[in-house]
Amino acid sequence: MVAPVPPPASRLAGVGSSPVRELLALVSRPGVISFAGGLPAPELFDHEGLRAAFDRVVAGEPRRVLQYSPTEGDPHLRRLLAERRTRLGLPTGDTDLLITSGSQQGLSLVATVLVEPGDTVLVEEPGYLAALQCFAIAGARVVAAPTDDHGILPDALADAVRRERPKLLYLVPTFQNPTGRTLPDDRRDAVARVAADEGLWIVEDDPYSELRYRGEPVAPIAARPEAADRTILLGSLSKIMAPGLRLGWLRAPESVRRQLVIAKQATDLHTSTVTQAAAAAYLAETDLDAHLDRLRAAYRPRRDAMLAALPATLPEGSRWSEPEGGMFVWARLPDGTDTADLLRRALDHDVAFVPGAPFYAEHPDPATLRLSFATPTVEEITKGMHRLTAALAE
Repeated sequence: MVAPVPPPASRLAGVGSSPVRELLALVSRPGVISFAGGLPAPELFDHEGLRAAFDRVVAGEPRRVLQYSPTEGDPHLRRLLAERRTRLGLPTGDTDLLITSGSQQGLSLVATVLVEPGDTVLVEEPGYLAALQCFAIAGARVVAAPTDDHGILPDALADAVRRERPKLLYLVPTFQNPTGRTLPDDRRDAVARVAADEGLWIVEDDPYSELRYRGEPVAPIAARPEAADRTILLGSLSKIMAPGLRLGWLRAPESVRRQLVIAKQATDLHTSTVTQAAAAAYLAETDLDAHLDRLRAAYRPRRDAMLAALPATLPEGSRWSEPEGGMFVWARLPDGTDTADLLRRALDHDVAFVPGAPFYAEHPDPATLRLSFATPTVEEITKGMHRLTAALAE
């Protein structure tokens, strides 16, 4: 008799796959208008500029860019990213940054370094789905922090911290995924004070803040003096350059930076040398602000078209967010609606969205859904909303 192989690690028990990733495969068939994925519009990728950057570095420095490289990241890329963060109002040095293989890897490194099995992690509700997966795999006890339409409620957060004694708070304060909401400046101050007074880490995920279509920028929590020694800021080039590059970064206090580097060494040694070098060459030669202006000019009318269509699309009694930037609109339909059932009908009409329940850590609301306006054109959004109206009519 052959003995069975040992089972997978128990840390994966109860951690499901991402329904968003599975849905993306389902809606890839021709003719489907998808509001499901948080994907940047591929026609907006500067593929010619990126190809030229790869050509330059491979032709000019093949021995360097095709070789192993430091775990911390390409020095030129780190300097360019640090200078940009400084210009945007957060003084940052080269050595403050660690280059990661997408900001998702940064989140995994943070969980590895800061979270012991059984530790409590506070998250927004609803919140970023992949973060819930990441903390669950780390063995954390994930608890929802109280929120409203503008994000974390500081007084309720302070009570939750005293009650639950979490190790860290994870949040996406600007154009949040999935709701699109932005945490106001005064609440960011309050969150920083709570973290300082009660002793916890803040993990501030910031992939969307440069995709602002109206309103004034809000400084990151990491810029608050009370939070400077306890905030890890995650950033990404996926939404502003191309997600296929898999390039992100984290900005961490000195007290934890070395441990994050060691965790990355054990994970992948370093992020792709040639991709980092090409990204640095691209950023050095490209007017990134002009490129961002083009992105905003394309995404703004898509957001506006979606918001304009919602009153005639969703049933009476529905509510939805009106984001100032990012990629998402969050909606809640009347009580008794199950958006998972609605999705099945919507797919019959060749339109897709993401049901909201998986985004909740503790108290899922089946009447919610997430709509992304970034990938479809204005014309596709209009047509897709008509299809969603037909699905709702059934």
